[in-house]
Amino acid sequence: MCAQAAKKTARKKSAAQSEAKAPAVPYLREAGMKFLRDLKRNNRREWFEARRDLYEQELKQPMLALIERLTSGMMDYAPGHIRPAHKSLFRIYRDTRFSSDKTPYKTHVAAWWSRDGLEKVSGGGYYVQISQESVLIAAGVYLPQKEQLFAIRTHLLTHHERFRELIEDKKLRRSLDVYESLPLTRSPKGFPAEHPGLEWIRWRQWGVAVELPAAAAFEPNLSKVIEKHFRLATPLVDFLNEPLLAAAQPKRKPLFGFS
Repeated sequence: MCAQAAKKTARKKSAAQSEAKAPAVPYLREAGMKFLRDLKRNNRREWFEARRDLYEQELKQPMLALIERLTSGMMDYAPGHIRPAHKSLFRIYRDTRFSSDKTPYKTHVAAWWSRDGLEKVSGGGYYVQISQESVLIAAGVYLPQKEQLFAIRTHLLTHHERFRELIEDKKLRRSLDVYESLPLTRSPKGFPAEHPGLEWIRWRQWGVAVELPAAAAFEPNLSKVIEKHFRLATPLVDFLNEPLLAAAQPKRKPLFGFS
């Protein structure tokens, strides 16, 4: 009986080791969502550190696998946004320097695909966030810096008709809504008080988003669902990046001091 019990224990151990070594799946399991729920109630370093292996296995590794799956598909529709998975994954640690909330960890996992050449200022990109409340899929430019605000608004002065077609595209709007635009109450300083594109020029961020039920994070086809939304938003993201990429280009120096 002792020998049989030992063999049974060995088989269980071997199975557990095989499961631990198995490639991460590109979606969450219930254990990952449970970790987020528990973290919300126990947002302390000692609690997290005692369960770091669980975080790595049930959240970080599945997210990296999901990011890799999505990134591989971007070669077809967003090649300028391809980057290593660990560069797209946001850290779980919160920046508490300027916040009254000093809890050290985020209670969600998220990824952001920025545009090549705009990494330092972010620019237009693609975003996924998984929490116990929902799966958020978004794309666009969010809270851009002063120079980017000016560049996009100037772009809209002459390309407002094209932007209207993009932001009101029926296929896009059937799947995603306009993200909170935080509009100014009046025309920005230096821009005309009356203009056909003033509605969008007054915006402070430009993007679209959709929130799916949290249960969507468990679906094996999660990457396909996200990619479908990313593809729909690609023309909008490309449009927003046009003036930002142009502004980011190094200026040519005149030869021999002559322009």
